[in-house]
Parts: sequence; structure tokens; C-alpha cells
Amino acid sequence: MNKRFALITGGAQRIGKAIAETLHQNGFDILLHYGSNQTAAESLAQALNTQRENSCHVLSADLGSGQYDDLIQWVHSHTDSLHVLVNNASQFYPTPWENASNEQWQQLFTVNAQAPFFITQGLLPLLKKANGSVINLIDIHAERTLENHPIYSATKAALKNLTLSLAKDHGQTIRCNGISPGAILWPDNDGELSENAKQEILDKVPMQRLGDVKNIAQTALFLVENSYINGQIINVDGGRTVYS
Repeated sequence: MNKRFALITGGAQRIGKAIAETLHQNGFDILLHYGSNQTAAESLAQALNTQRENSCHVLSADLGSGQYDDLIQWVHSHTDSLHVLVNNASQFYPTPWENASNEQWQQLFTVNAQAPFFITQGLLPLLKKANGSVINLIDIHAERTLENHPIYSATKAALKNLTLSLAKDHGQTIRCNGISPGAILWPDNDGELSENAKQEILDKVPMQRLGDVKNIAQTALFLVENSYINGQIINVDGGRTVYS
């Protein structure tokens, strides 16, 4: 049986980890990229390799550097066809208009928009050979900007348009779709969010609760398996986007 490979960027924790686990459970070998959390990445790889020998490989790469050749060549060294690419790696922090810097602009756009573009570009031959599926993790705030996060919201709007562009330009051989999570997890630095602030967020979610990373992973699997979905952005947000 031929192996099916899936590359997940930012796959060591949170949403990326859930997607890696779900795809692995459904027969994919995982090429796991991570940024700096080596402990989390190696722990996940060990768990997956225990379930199925030599089925998960890890690589650390700094996507903020703007250099993606090492990651692309690493994928080429493992396979000549790539069935799934999940561009999940992202940076998120506030950049209020009054004091946002050029450095923050460059950093957020490099990781959130530039990296997905050039990683996908470098892997096009492998994706075409497999009639592969690209899934970009966007954000509901690509449509309705998040207060005090103008640069982050703009990067996700750019990624949404890149998703549609790839779906249109290469739809004969590659499908490309996006997932826009709503309130799935509080940020890692959720101590900065007061309980009142959290409640204000939940008050705008008709389901009145956070989602779960498994909700995103299940959507990713659905997009991988349904061979006639292309150029779509699925909001997984508990109904948040019904609010204007």
C-alpha cells in the first residue's frame, strides 16, 4: 500500500496537533513542522510512531525568517507526492493603530501569509502528482476585523484570497480550501484576558461556549476526503458570524 503524506506547519500543539492526530488516525503519515517547542513536537511524534512505526517525522524551521527551502527540501526527501498540506502555523498578537510597528507588520505578514504562499509554491509538483489538497487555517476575523488587531486581520484576509487564487489557478490538479475558526481556544497568554472580556466574546457566540480543537480537525478531514470541494472557506465558529 502506497503511503499518503500530510505536511502540517505549526503542528506540535493546539489545532495543529489535533489535525495531525486526526489525519494520522485515518492512515496518513505525518510530516510535522514546528517552530520552537521541541518537547511538544517530539512527544507527539513519539506517540504517533508508537501507534504506527515510522509514521511521523519532525522538523523545526523558523518561518519568520522568510527562508523556506530547508522545509521544502525536507518534504522532498521523504516523498515525491504530497496528498495534504495544512498551512496552520500562525502568529497572533495585538497591533493597535497608535503604536503598531513596521517590524510587527513584517513579522505577521511573513509568517501568516508569505510562508503559506512560498511553501505551497515549493511543493506544487508534489501536490500535483498526488492530486493533493491544501487547507489554509484562516480566521473569522479575515472578514470582520478584530479590535486592535488590524495587521493580524489583514494577514488572514490575504491568506483567504491566496486560498481562492490557488483553487482557481490549479483546480484541475490541486484542491485548496480554508477553515476559519472562531472561539476555539483562549490564546496561550489568556491571563491577559479578563473574565469579563471572555464573557463578552462568548456572548457573541449563539452556542455560548468555546469550540474544541477536534471541531477543526474533523473539518480538515472532511475537506481532505470530499474530492469535489474546492475554493471554499468554512467557518467553524458556533454561529459567531451571524452577528454583523
